[in-house]
Amino acid sequence: MQINPEHIPALRQMGWPDDAILNAAVVAAQGSRVARVVGQHRSAYVVATEIDQSLRVQPPAPWTRPRVDPETRAIVGDWVVLDEDCKNILSLLPRHSVLKRAAAGEHYKAQLISANIDHVLVVCGLDGDFNPRRIERYLLLVQASGAGPVLVLTKADLTEHVEMALESLQEIVQSGIPIFALNAKDPESLKVLHPFLGVGKTAVLVGSSGAGKSTVTNTLLGTSKMKTQEVRGNDSRGRHTTTHRVLIALPQGGCLIDTPGMRELKLSGDEDLSEGTFEDIDALSSQCRFSDCGHSNEPSCAVLAALADESLDSERFAHYLKLRDERDAAATSLAARRADAKAANAAFVKRTKDKYGRR
Repeated sequence: MQINPEHIPALRQMGWPDDAILNAAVVAAQGSRVARVVGQHRSAYVVATEIDQSLRVQPPAPWTRPRVDPETRAIVGDWVVLDEDCKNILSLLPRHSVLKRAAAGEHYKAQLISANIDHVLVVCGLDGDFNPRRIERYLLLVQASGAGPVLVLTKADLTEHVEMALESLQEIVQSGIPIFALNAKDPESLKVLHPFLGVGKTAVLVGSSGAGKSTVTNTLLGTSKMKTQEVRGNDSRGRHTTTHRVLIALPQGGCLIDTPGMRELKLSGDEDLSEGTFEDIDALSSQCRFSDCGHSNEPSCAVLAALADESLDSERFAHYLKLRDERDAAATSLAARRADAKAANAAFVKRTKDKYGRR
């Protein structure tokens, strides 16, 4: 199929990047119209073929099966191909990024948050919500997504300790990740985010409930589209005012995906701790005498030396070890699930061939 040239401006308003891979996939696709997933429900999807025209459509039958790999079905932000009547999704177009985490519970299962995003705006309030260790966890998830992280510190107008907060994030500052301390209710303050929200760009907001995600969205839109509530005074926690993921067009030309607050951030197993905020620890590890140094009591350990002279913060290193062990456990579970899924699929194919014969 070919995209009608008349539809391209509408697609660009919804974040269409117009890159070679997507265009090639569209040419190879069987269908009638390209649309973007703007909402997802239990048994149906809401897609948009134009920025102000949404449709409720049905997914392909394989997506509804309980054991289907969640990465093979669409989520908010995905581009899909519809049938001629624009009632059914025929196929999923290639993604250039996907943000995910492990779902809550004892057993690993991937939970995809959004797809085809250029930047992830990690929103953290400069009140009781501020937690450098949780920010590190968010950034680790973001760096595995293929999108660029941006740290947005809200409620800067309500505190006198902005510089102190930034000082506690020095490793993040040195990694080159953009950090902005701002007033989420002030349009002028939020102009620093506009370069990440231009035409053809998509950003997703993530953060705890009450951090100010919906306030940021409303201010960027210039209207109170998303509900907001006051945070609790005793712990600065908020309620889930955003209850589902939704993609919104912005007057800046790009798109924004607002998400519910996340109370649990489990690693998916795909994260690389040697990138971004822990790059310095990885560099220290490479200076150890032994390549498999455990950084416990080995001689000539560069990490232990850095801890001894306090050039490496002990609390931060302990968090690094915790994240590393969690990532390794998740990676093991991920590999096992993929192997089980592959075996189950092979068994299904064999049963089908045994029953119906080769065609």
